[in-house]
Order: sequence, then C-alpha cells, then structure tokens
Amino acid sequence: MQHPVSNSPGGEATPACIVDALKAVTGDPAEPRASFATGRWVRGTYAASDQAKDITKSRSFTKPSRVLARFSLGNCYPKAADSCKRLLRGFSFRLGSDGQRSDIFTQSAPVHFARTLDQMLAFLQARRPGPDGEPEAAKVAAFSAANPETLHQADYIATSPLPRSFAGTTYWGVHAFPATNSQDETRFIKFKVTPVGGEIAHNEHAAEATSADFLDHDLESRIAARDFRFSVMALLDRPGDPVMDVTIRWPDEDAREAVRLGTIVITGIEANHASEEPVFNPANLADGIGHPPDEMFAARRAAYAISQTRRR
Repeated sequence: MQHPVSNSPGGEATPACIVDALKAVTGDPAEPRASFATGRWVRGTYAASDQAKDITKSRSFTKPSRVLARFSLGNCYPKAADSCKRLLRGFSFRLGSDGQRSDIFTQSAPVHFARTLDQMLAFLQARRPGPDGEPEAAKVAAFSAANPETLHQADYIATSPLPRSFAGTTYWGVHAFPATNSQDETRFIKFKVTPVGGEIAHNEHAAEATSADFLDHDLESRIAARDFRFSVMALLDRPGDPVMDVTIRWPDEDAREAVRLGTIVITGIEANHASEEPVFNPANLADGIGHPPDEMFAARRAAYAISQTRRR
C-alpha cells in the first residue's frame, strides 16, 4: 500500500532535494556535511576469514588489506552531545586495494527511516524547524500516523541502550547486497559489524554525568590500549526475505545464520582535513558484491556524490 507523502516542488523527490532537506532540518548550518556531520577518521587493518570466499569472490573481503574508516554521529549539527540518545552512531569503512576497493556504510540501527525517496523527503519536510527552532508537533504526528514504517528506526533506538563507545557498538547495513562467490553462486546478504569484546552501553544516569564528547575520549584511549576490533559478519538470506524495503528487518534477523567474513582492527587516528577528506561512496563495491536493488540505495549513491561535490 502506498502512503501519502509530500513531494518536492517539481512533483518528484530528487537526491539533490534530499541533501537540501537534510540541511534544512537543523536550520541549514554552515558545516558542509548534510548528515553524520560529527566524526573521526581512523585507520586499521582487515584480515579475511577462511569462510569469506564461500560468500563472495570480492577481493575486498577475501584478502587482507589496510582499512580507512570514519566513526560518526547521525546528526547535521556538530555540537550535539554524544549522550543524545536519538542520534545514530555510524561506521563507514573502506576495504581492499589496487582497484578492488569497497566502501561500506553501517549504522547503529538495522533499518532506515524511509522506504522511498518521496517518503524520505516528506519525513524531513515534516521535521523542518519553525520560527521557534522546533518542528511543528502536529505535522510530525500526522505524517507518522500516515507512514508508520518511518517510526521503526526511532523505535529501535528508543528501546536500545545508549552506546558508551564506538568500539562497543553493533553496526548494521540496512541494504540487502547480492554477493557472488567463486562458483558464481549469488545470494543476498546484509552486513553486520559486531564488537569483538561485546557491546558497551551506558545506563541513563551514567550518560548524564559523562562529558559531551565522551565518545572521542573513549576512541583515543582504546586505540592507545590496542583494544579496538570488530567482526564483519554477513547475514544470509532466506526465501521470501524483503530485499526492497529498508524500513523493515528480515524475519528473525538477530538469530539467523551469519558468516564471519573477517576482522577489522582499528590501529590509529587519521587527521581530519575537511578540504582533503577521502571520498567514500556506497557505489564503490569490488566485483563480488553487487549494488542492492532497493530505491534508497540508488538515491543514496547519487546523494553522496552531490554532497561530496558541494563540500569540495
């Protein structure tokens, strides 16, 4: 069933409209990134598992390589405190070398907040702040009632503990990627990146007593202690799994079969040079991992390119 949504003035949402709307939600700040504005670049290494080749022939995932990555907060305004529970945590990383690189984008919730580009634009327009700096509650409520799937991400965040560490957070890829192995067998997978030492969460009162940038301090101390590694997992599809809708999870997703593709170890911090930032784009995928078929992935590819062009 199609839900009613608002379109752009031209009648159809575009990636450029989305970039503009993301900025408008927080009052059009001067910072160049449209989302996940606060972040730290890091470096590390990737070691493939023996099982990776059974899932994909991609050299990004089957060969050891250096890693370039960015941890971030899912907001447009860079002064939001780390203890804000509504903010997503992001982990983007690049694996591979010699023309066989893949850029993977993951976040601390297993679903996206919109199914289509039109729906995403309407979601953002409903939350655009008014003269008092706040969105109109009635407008948000009306949109949410007409588009209940757009609440799935917020509901997941609200019922999950506040992550106390980038190193102790589980990250999800919300898209279903077609993965092809060396026998040319293809199946859909979802990426799930899990902390080797387990999740680390705040209780509510501890979070209130913590500094506004505790995630940065924790990141630096864990790198210094050489205590920062993740398992890169592939969740395996089953017949009938929804691969076109990024607002819903696969059935029994937390308990289903997963294969460890490899291990990422974060070893150092990269300087943040805004004018020389590496260009990450979800379209960059080495042979063996294909582009997801859903509408939001196609839009994301274009939106990242637009945003990066504006930043430069």
